[in-house]
Amino acid sequence: MSKTNVVIGVLAGVAVGALLGILFAPDKGSETRKKISKKGEDAVDGIKDKFDDLLCSLSEKIDAVKDGASNLYEKGKHKADALAKDAKSQMS
Repeated sequence: MSKTNVVIGVLAGVAVGALLGILFAPDKGSETRKKISKKGEDAVDGIKDKFDDLLCSLSEKIDAVKDGASNLYEKGKHKADALAKDAKSQMS
């Protein structure tokens, strides 16, 4: 399983557990609804934070791959230029 699936599963489990705990609590209906609403907002905020972290991580990895590809291209270009120069000098 990927880390993302594990995080989503854990967050969903926490949300369901909190919801069940609130539903079986001996509070008035209006208080229970307020608690459910608050827990839902907290769960959504937690998921948003995890998603933002995931996006930042992916962005950093993509930037690292771009930099690596650019460096590899430059090394290859310099090597090709050097080989072409050597070939020309040997032809002369």
